[in-house]
Amino acid sequence: MDVTSDPSAPWLIAGLGNPGPEYAMNRHNVGFMVADLLAERIGGKFKRAGKAQAQVVEGRIGPPGPLNRRVILVKPMSFMNLSGGPLNALRDFYKVPVGNIVAVHDELDIDYGTLRLKLGGGDNGHNGLKSMTKVMSSEYHRVRFGIGRPPGRMQVADFVLKDFSSAERKELDYFVDRAADAAECLVIEGLERAQSTYNS
Repeated sequence: MDVTSDPSAPWLIAGLGNPGPEYAMNRHNVGFMVADLLAERIGGKFKRAGKAQAQVVEGRIGPPGPLNRRVILVKPMSFMNLSGGPLNALRDFYKVPVGNIVAVHDELDIDYGTLRLKLGGGDNGHNGLKSMTKVMSSEYHRVRFGIGRPPGRMQVADFVLKDFSSAERKELDYFVDRAADAAECLVIEGLERAQSTYNS
């Protein structure tokens, strides 16, 4: 769905991750980090979303006028592999078209800090995307945040559930800021403009 086809429709930006302080700085939680920054930018604080197993912030992004968008920022509290249920419930509650959903998530097959934006596609083994696609089709947008592949023989599950390394953390704030910019650009100006600006 093109962003200009119904400018009044709300957008749902879902940062994917796992709840709890022990996961906060994991590579798998970069979606939460981006969502937290977006909430800070619009001056909101995450709160429990009624009966939904998620935290939400409602607000607006973009300049005054026709490019100003209503957004619902979401952090599912169901753990990564069950993200789809809470997000689908909120999609129904807020009446968000699937094409106005953005998943912000870690991506193994992209170098650390590199961004790729796309609409639709497979889950590439990502359990959060797999859960979302199962309940709402795959035609949602993705902001894919590269975390690179695990070194040596380290298992993927161990790698994504480890904190960013000390070397990675030196640039993490910059990369999270850039991913938040990319999500905003996608919602305000559309996928093509966001891809041309942020797809590294």
